[in-house]
Amino acid sequence: MFKSKILLSEFVTHNVKRFIIEKPANYKFIPGQATDFAINLPGWEDKIHSFTFTSLNSDLVLEFTIKGYPKNEFPSHSGMTEKLHSLKPGDEVLIGDPWGTINYMGKGVFIAGGAGITPFIAILRDLKSKDEINGNKLVFSNNYQKDIILEQEFKEMFAPKDLFLTLTKENAPGYFSEKITVSFLNKYLKNFNDNFYICGPKQMVEDLMGILVTLGAKTESVVFEE
Repeated sequence: MFKSKILLSEFVTHNVKRFIIEKPANYKFIPGQATDFAINLPGWEDKIHSFTFTSLNSDLVLEFTIKGYPKNEFPSHSGMTEKLHSLKPGDEVLIGDPWGTINYMGKGVFIAGGAGITPFIAILRDLKSKDEINGNKLVFSNNYQKDIILEQEFKEMFAPKDLFLTLTKENAPGYFSEKITVSFLNKYLKNFNDNFYICGPKQMVEDLMGILVTLGAKTESVVFEE
């Protein structure tokens, strides 16, 4: 694995941090790819998690946007993201080679739940940089407004008619206060011949896969990541 120093860490929401780290020489990836990631401290090197790049390959540094999961609430996360959130510039992390990808198959609808937005960030930024974002839509579901990652960036990226920010536990002006259900999708999307890209909690992804196929989406046009 490559050793990289943290150059910057800052909160982008109350429990999500943006990390800028050194980019190893000749390191290349494509939007939607991830890498294995660990903390270069005794006792932490083997606690490996996978995170998606949120920077673009053309950037001189690497960026990751990572939600912190307290160990006492999420034992399966082994405390790694909680520890990561405590690190400062100058601390070292370990990253592997890029792997996997959410294949962008063409214009369509991105549906994300919470931190499930992170695999889409680099893809959407790449499309925006190439002036190819038009024709895509984003449906982004969160519990509360304070949970929305990169809200302002998405509002600048998408036309209002193509951005659907839904809150499931809060009523707030300017947001949809409902879950992504059959009726929601039928009402606001209408065209199910589009490509669909889904990422979020496992149950949400499974439910949406079934709903979209029921509404007429082709199985081969649905790309998902849990």
